[in-house]
Amino acid sequence: MIYRSKAPLRIGLAGGGTDVSPYSDMYGGAILNATISLSAYATIEPLAEQKIVVEALDRNEQQEFDFTTKLPIDGTLNLLKGVYNRIQKDYGQVKTGFRLSTFVDAPAGSGLGTSSTLVVAILGAFIEMLKLPLGEYDAAQYAYHIERSDLQLAGGKQDQYAATFGGVNFMEFYEEDRVIVNPLRIRPEYLHELENNLVLYFTDSSRESAGIIKEQVKNVHNKNEKSIEAMHHLKDQARMMKEALLRGKLDELGRILDYGFQQKRLMAANISNNKIESIYDAAKAAGATGGKISGAGGGGFMIFYCPGNTRYAVINALNSFGGEVKKYSFTKYGLTSWTT
Repeated sequence: MIYRSKAPLRIGLAGGGTDVSPYSDMYGGAILNATISLSAYATIEPLAEQKIVVEALDRNEQQEFDFTTKLPIDGTLNLLKGVYNRIQKDYGQVKTGFRLSTFVDAPAGSGLGTSSTLVVAILGAFIEMLKLPLGEYDAAQYAYHIERSDLQLAGGKQDQYAATFGGVNFMEFYEEDRVIVNPLRIRPEYLHELENNLVLYFTDSSRESAGIIKEQVKNVHNKNEKSIEAMHHLKDQARMMKEALLRGKLDELGRILDYGFQQKRLMAANISNNKIESIYDAAKAAGATGGKISGAGGGGFMIFYCPGNTRYAVINALNSFGGEVKKYSFTKYGLTSWTT
């Protein structure tokens, strides 16, 4: 038998960065995000030989080991090996060799939560194979601890929960890693209009988010008033976005996104740069009313709200920067696994 799973990537619409400790522990965070039709995939295929093969098909990376209960964390395919190591440590149910293969529809460092979503997908394949008793909150928190505690990767909490739950969610973050996921019941016509008006653009450059996030964490520890105040405003932005979406006030979304973009740049250095500023200005000149950098910043994907029929003029403007406008749709479903 073969065990498969998939988990959706997400667009962060508002509140980005307020899910990162210690800010979320000290002040409480809030984020609004939506999953999209780009995914991370994982497949586990049992092998007759007592060996373990891990491979990222989209990155053309592969490692092979004699069967062991703990794989080396050596900088290559760490996410794949980290999930296996934690599963073996806690459950110890994998007794035979296997091949673990993964694929992600967007490059690492693109700002759509690729790393965390991949961890969730890998975890989903092991849950399917071993029939582990993990619900949505359990799986999301488990994935979070693998990344943050086991692998010591800097980041927030929203991505694991978005990938696990799916859909459009308003999420709240509190001390002791407490997370509340509030699914939003948005009228279908509002979602269709949002999907039509929201342009997803890849800047053709990925970035390493860890440095930006570490500076953000440092600013909170050092009580940097400008940075902390910006995070407060971004938390307010998430609430503003929630109300606008639920009430169908879509013409306000561009303004709300633009408000968040101005605040986001104050959280840490290198969130924006000259290229990002030029792209943002060109999109607004072409008709976008606002936008944001997806994820921690520094590169990757950006989104722009283009009301009326302005999306085509905005796309033409974006095409001059050498990146790529990515087609997508919103999805309702989170982590899904099956056996074949």
